[in-house]
Amino acid sequence: MVRDGFFYALGLGVVAAILWKLTHSYSLTAVPLVLAVFFLWFFRDPTRAIPTGVGQVVSPGDGVVTSAELIDTVAGSQMRMSIFLNVFDVHVNRTPVGGTVKVVEFHKGGFLNAMKPESALSNEQTLIVIDAGGYDVAFKQIAGLLARRIVCNLKVGDKVERGQRMGLIKFGSRVDVLMPAEARLKVKIGTRVKGGSTVLAELPGSAVVA
Repeated sequence: MVRDGFFYALGLGVVAAILWKLTHSYSLTAVPLVLAVFFLWFFRDPTRAIPTGVGQVVSPGDGVVTSAELIDTVAGSQMRMSIFLNVFDVHVNRTPVGGTVKVVEFHKGGFLNAMKPESALSNEQTLIVIDAGGYDVAFKQIAGLLARRIVCNLKVGDKVERGQRMGLIKFGSRVDVLMPAEARLKVKIGTRVKGGSTVLAELPGSAVVA
């Protein structure tokens, strides 16, 4: 359980107590209590079995794969895979590979529907780049229509392990993973994935760390 869930639930519990004291109305008191239960459920943080295969890239979040395409970047051609998280998905994010954090950049922006392609550039987001021992793997936490806060607990120079918890995006959102163009994909568009446990792709070669 992410601690934010306890804070929301506690606040709503106080509201419910005040409403009951003032009104003794079951219906009015039930509203904040139901919301408190929802937030406890929303901020769940289930344990995941992390794959151990060499060169595997795991999903940084729960959701559905909405695109997988080659794009041109300043670093050359890369494979970008996008995963959409709806409001009912687990929103704890995990590192897709192990290695050393090279870049952590937060960019302010808008809050377009995360399903729209332009959200990858215009929405509020955090970019993280990890040196996976011969290859760089980047991923973005992208705010969505409802999301208003991105949490990233990483900083440049951190050593991370594959599937490690690194933050969350509150409410509906999107995560993008950018991999070498030669990465061998293991999922397809429409696949439902789980953060930290679903293998998205395998990096080319064997000079990679887990």
